[in-house]
This record gives sequence, C-alpha cells and structure tokens, in this order.
Amino acid sequence: MCRSLISCVAALLLLATAGTHAQLPPPVAPPPSPPPPFEIWLAVLRAEAMAKGIRTEVIDAALEGVEEPLPQILDRDRTQAEFTLDLETYFKQHLSRATVKTAQRMLSANRALLKRVAARHGVRPQVIVSVWGLESNFGRFSGVRPTIPALVTLAYDPRRSDMFRQELFAALEIVNRGDIELAKLKGSWAGALGQPQFMPSKYLEYAQDFDGDGRRDIWASLPDVFASIAYYLHEHGWASTGQWGREVTIPKRLNEAALAIPRRATGCRAERQMTDPRSLKEWRRFGLRTVRGAPLPSSSIQASLVQAGSRSFLLYPNYDALLGYNCAHSYALTVGLLADRLK
Repeated sequence: MCRSLISCVAALLLLATAGTHAQLPPPVAPPPSPPPPFEIWLAVLRAEAMAKGIRTEVIDAALEGVEEPLPQILDRDRTQAEFTLDLETYFKQHLSRATVKTAQRMLSANRALLKRVAARHGVRPQVIVSVWGLESNFGRFSGVRPTIPALVTLAYDPRRSDMFRQELFAALEIVNRGDIELAKLKGSWAGALGQPQFMPSKYLEYAQDFDGDGRRDIWASLPDVFASIAYYLHEHGWASTGQWGREVTIPKRLNEAALAIPRRATGCRAERQMTDPRSLKEWRRFGLRTVRGAPLPSSSIQASLVQAGSRSFLLYPNYDALLGYNCAHSYALTVGLLADRLK
C-alpha cells in the first residue's frame, strides 16, 4: 500500500515509464558523404536552378564572384548562441533591464500599428515586439551579409546541405520575382532576412504586405515586419486567447516522478525535451506550484513540463508556435518572459 498520495503518484509514474530505459539506443546515422569539388557542385547547382525556372541572368548575377565556401560562415554555424550558452547566461544577455526598457519604448511608440496587426492576426503586441527584439534588436540589425554567398557555403557544407540548398533556391526565387534587388538581398550569416529574420523559404510563404504598397518589405516597412511576424505565429498555431506558459516549482519529493513522465516522441529537438502534455489540474495534483508558491489554476488547459537549466516551466500550446519560429528553449522562453514583462 502507498503511504501517501504523493508516494502513490510517484510509484504510478515510475511504473508507467518502466522498461523505457531498457530500450536499445537508436543506431547512429553514418556521417554525410563529402561533396564533390566545389566547381562541379556549383555547375550542377546552376543547372538545377535553371530547371526550377530561375532566369539565367539572375543566376549569373547571383553567383558571380562566388568561388569558394566562406569559412567564417561555417564557424558561426558551429557556435550558435541558442545552443552554446547556458540558459541563465542567455537570459542575462537578452532579458537585461536595458532590453526591457527598449521593448517598452518600442511597444508604446508603435501601439496603434501593433493593435491593428493584432486585430488581423490574433497575436498580442507584446509578443510581436518580443520576437522583433530578439530577431533584429528591434530593427537595428537586419543583416549585412550578402545572402547568396552565405547560403552557397551552407548548402555545400554536408552538415545540413539539403536544407540550405532549398533555401538557396528560395533566395534566388525572391530575386527572380522582383521582390528585392540582388544587391539589397542581405541578411544574417545563415541567410535569414530582414527584421523578422525569415529564412528565404519562410519569406515566400509568410511575409506580408500590410502597408498595401505592393511589396512585402520586411527590411524597412514596420507594418510589413510586424504583420509578417504575427502571421507566421498565427499560421504555426498561436491562439489569440492563450498564453505561452509559466514558470513553476517542483517539490523535491516529486521531482523524480514528475520528470519520469514520458517525453514527446516527435518534433524538433526542443519539443522532444518536453513531457507529453497533461492538464493543469493534473500538474496541480502532482504538487507543482507557481514561482510565488501559489497553487496552479485548476484548469483543463494542456501543458508540457520542461526543465531548462535549474528552472522548470509548464508550456501551453502557444509555446509550440514560438518553437516553430526558432527551435530552442532559450529563445522561446526569452520571448515569452520578455512579453510578460511588457504587460
């Protein structure tokens, strides 16, 4: 017999997951094959771009002077802050008092526009401003690197060649359509574009013309920037009536049992670190509390638990939309916490 409700919960949770730790690890994928010599690879790329309908003059202009991969791009690819900094260091860099004050000022200065965008796409102004702040420092940095050479380097690199090859074709299509001149097609080291830092394929799918001038200008038009961010989140499942989640505390005597709940089996890496969703009522019965020590709401809303560093969070369905923007808990948690500070 269980000595208490807590011991029963712990025993049941551990029993439910028994055997999962005895499974054999998945087989290790073989390393990717090295690419052919760069000149041959580039010639094949040209032919494929032409077959996709990219005009010859666009291809020639875009690839002029591209003679070899750029080593500085590969260095940045291996040292992304979201995956190399611990959570508290990331928070200190992106949730500083100065950042919060800037976000508040930007929210106030653009309140009328943000309200119109929120009315159309159902994303709160605070969330839009928070994403904008993290992506481009509130529009101060939208990228200065020519996009095509950066994407050529990443497409040639075997680590994620298929993904970046498609992004390279998308970037060529943006120029092919006349959305922006080649000389102005600049972004981050990874090819992310404009103030929302959309990858080229995401630009083609989600960029918005909110100011009605016939162009989707995510580089200089704040209406287009804000609407593009909001539309992206909406299309990735953001619900206008919901929050992103909350920080919680786990009683020490329940910590092992709570963390033994099975993790999600699919999704991006950050999603697979989250437990299967359970209602707030269930988490409340497990003894989880708010960071101020209050009981959780007795609600049927579904939430997944994740431990990030020394902190624990219950994450609601809207959080998945933030991970859809950037699959890293450091990023998505920072967006949510910054938005909460702007209430």
